[in-house]
Amino acid sequence: MVFDNIEFHNVEELEFCEDGYRMWRLPRWVRENINEKAGQISSRYATGVELRFKMKSDKVTLFLSAEDMTEATVAYIYYGSIQGGWEDSTRVIFKQKTAVEIRKPANMDVLKQVSTERHLPFEPEVVRVVLPYGWIHYHGMEGEVETPSKEELPNKTYLAYGSSITHGSLALGTPYTYPFRVAQKLGCDYINLGFAGSAHMEKTMAEYIVSRKDWDFATVEMGVNMLGMDMELFERNIDEFTRILSEDPRPVFATSIFGYTNTALQEDGVKKRAIVEKYAKERLVFTDGLEFLDNPAYISQDMVHPSLEGIEQIGNKWNEILRLVVK
Repeated sequence: MVFDNIEFHNVEELEFCEDGYRMWRLPRWVRENINEKAGQISSRYATGVELRFKMKSDKVTLFLSAEDMTEATVAYIYYGSIQGGWEDSTRVIFKQKTAVEIRKPANMDVLKQVSTERHLPFEPEVVRVVLPYGWIHYHGMEGEVETPSKEELPNKTYLAYGSSITHGSLALGTPYTYPFRVAQKLGCDYINLGFAGSAHMEKTMAEYIVSRKDWDFATVEMGVNMLGMDMELFERNIDEFTRILSEDPRPVFATSIFGYTNTALQEDGVKKRAIVEKYAKERLVFTDGLEFLDNPAYISQDMVHPSLEGIEQIGNKWNEILRLVVK
């Protein structure tokens, strides 16, 4: 969506409140028809949200704030596909209203040359403020900006749905999430629909995904947030979710639960991994989750989330699978 001449990428609704504008990654009709945690909590997490604009003035200041989080709330600055330099790469967002100042690069001609020669997907005049994991509020801006045109952005878009592993928990920064890295390697844009602890594969979510016309291919990670859930409900959700996605002509790639080291969940995980395979193998392009990650050394101390090395391995495997489709 566009607001203040800024493209709020991966934001479906802005809601004004006393703390500024809340950014919702799902529209209200979806939020009200899925589980409460996904609808009211995870859909406000800003990983995958980017504020994109072209600078008409030499300096632009965004005003943002972050609600209390246990993880660092750091925004990353990109000029098109190129990461900002040592003075312009990151900005910490505090609980109080924070001024995020961005200056137009003096070496834009070099950035343009590199982007052209290397066929980079984003034009370097497009500033991308890549937001962190957490609840971030927008308070306005100073300076002159214009909205990027479609021609200045990648011509293909990848959508990723899944749990906090997809959304970016333990990635330590949005640019290290696997959807960001996969899109970067494939030269496309991305939409991150990861939902921490609440990716329940509901019918409404599947209907919403296929209703969006802004993606070309998708991946869905299914199952880890439903460990401990009633088996009958789990199978019904997987059945409906995969059926709806399979009726869309665009390619959808599916996987089951990645490897983890919590032994108390192993038996349930084996059964649910088999259910995902049963439906996804028949209807979507399926790869077992253990082919992405089955190395205990690449799983973090919490016994479920991959470490940075595990996230990188997952991204590399998706890249290998998806590359032929993108070409």
